[in-house]
Amino acid sequence: MKIEEREKKLIRFLGLFIGLYLVWMMLYHWLIHPWGKLDTLVINDSSLWAMWVLEFLGFDTFQGDHETIRTIGIQGTHGLWIGDPCNGLTLFALFSLFVAAYPGKWKHKLWFIPVGITLIHFMNILRITALCIVTLKAPEWLDFNHTYLFQTLMYLFIFFLWYIWIRKFNSDKVNEQKS
Repeated sequence: MKIEEREKKLIRFLGLFIGLYLVWMMLYHWLIHPWGKLDTLVINDSSLWAMWVLEFLGFDTFQGDHETIRTIGIQGTHGLWIGDPCNGLTLFALFSLFVAAYPGKWKHKLWFIPVGITLIHFMNILRITALCIVTLKAPEWLDFNHTYLFQTLMYLFIFFLWYIWIRKFNSDKVNEQKS
């Protein structure tokens, strides 16, 4: 492929991705977040699954007595409060918009995006579970693990999914394999 053609494709991808991301951010901040139901749904689902994993591992758990399950934890700790920024919605959008903007067949995008979102959600459940265990075993490490370690791992996982998309499903790769 010529350099000019690659540059045009890169500019098109970046423009489309940035445009879609700006639309997502406006929708989220002006409609979705004030509505609150989607954030609550994702937090409740994550909390319930994290509690199930903790109980499967043999921990006695608790949850806050609220309409929404924002605080969960292991008995003997202060628990873990899950805020809207930690529910994974922005990560779902970031992943989905990248795949949607990147070249590739829509028949692959239509299954790859939901599978990716499910995997990211699963990773976030594991992150919440691990943070609850950190709160019990080494509470002084909670802030570091939450702010640095687990956020880095989540973004690395998303980059890994993007890498799979770029290497296996983008239209340029598919065209190269046919040649």
